[in-house]
Amino acid sequence: MTTAEMTSSRLEELLGADGASLLTHECKTIPASNLHLPGPDFIDRVFTDTDRPVNVLRNLQWLHNSGRLTGTGYVSILPVDQGIEHSGGASFAPNPLYFDPENIVKLAIEGGCNAVASTVGVLGAVSRKYAHKFPFIVKLNHNEFISYPNAYDQIAFGSVRKAWELGAAGVGATIYFGSQESRRQIVEIAEAFEEAHRLGMFTVLWCYLRNSAFKVDGVDYHTAADLTGQANHLGVTIEADIIKQKLPETNGGYTALNQNGSYGKTNKLVYEKLTTDNPIDLTRYQVANCYLGRAGLINSGGASAGETDLQEAVTTAVINKRAGGMGLISGRKAFQRPMDEGIGLLNAIQDVYLSPEVTIA
Repeated sequence: MTTAEMTSSRLEELLGADGASLLTHECKTIPASNLHLPGPDFIDRVFTDTDRPVNVLRNLQWLHNSGRLTGTGYVSILPVDQGIEHSGGASFAPNPLYFDPENIVKLAIEGGCNAVASTVGVLGAVSRKYAHKFPFIVKLNHNEFISYPNAYDQIAFGSVRKAWELGAAGVGATIYFGSQESRRQIVEIAEAFEEAHRLGMFTVLWCYLRNSAFKVDGVDYHTAADLTGQANHLGVTIEADIIKQKLPETNGGYTALNQNGSYGKTNKLVYEKLTTDNPIDLTRYQVANCYLGRAGLINSGGASAGETDLQEAVTTAVINKRAGGMGLISGRKAFQRPMDEGIGLLNAIQDVYLSPEVTIA
């Protein structure tokens, strides 16, 4: 698919029944004029006013000037760390080609991505061949699923120094906000991000929620706009340059959790004025918590569901872009299929951001 093919009719076809409403929705919660929106001058317009060292600005500019989205202010990132987060078998059995780190990097490059995000082992295996040609993002911590019983805790698998030595342009990390381990993780990653900036690398934070209590009366609030928004706000507080967040699927997490006792603080205006049930409005609230877009919001492409992957990926991209987000980070939908199909899916995501038909709501 080429950019020229991503017309309104093609988009509506890919988006399905909700296509027309997603493409025409007008956001009346937080005006787009209040946001720091992606654009060709984003680094100059937003980041040169920050405390980031000049080498961080250079690497951020390199990120924005790579791949098919070069010069747009949007980013498309291929993340492949599921070999640890799940297992090598669970991740790569559908396509064993990707047990080889070089094929992961090739998919990102040939798929037109701005960068590849993966483990220190994957990127270290091919760093001398690719790190000077294409932006690497080293994921510093992971949750491993070989310990018994399985548990959820992000632990360090590599150091900021090692990421810098193998030539990474940026580092990434996950914090499980809301978990018992989150306070330790916040301190660890805040210190890691400070060191990464000092060494000239930009920072990407996976701002995920994790607590069994976030499921109330059969509703899962791990993707609630109000809770994920606050996770984003904590992420930018420790100077994450880019926030990765799951697309919001519901709202009212604070309200639900307060039914069984006192939990956190919110304001009724969050639900009466700043959000609606529309997914674009819910995602805009996530953007608002990223300092109104001063830190770019990239949403997750999610797990591979097979035949519906293309529709889901394009839908997420449309919602993210129209909300004022900066792009998409999509892995399993791309690498758990033949490489040519994975490239096509990544290109379809990028075409959303290249298409003038998809405007800011």
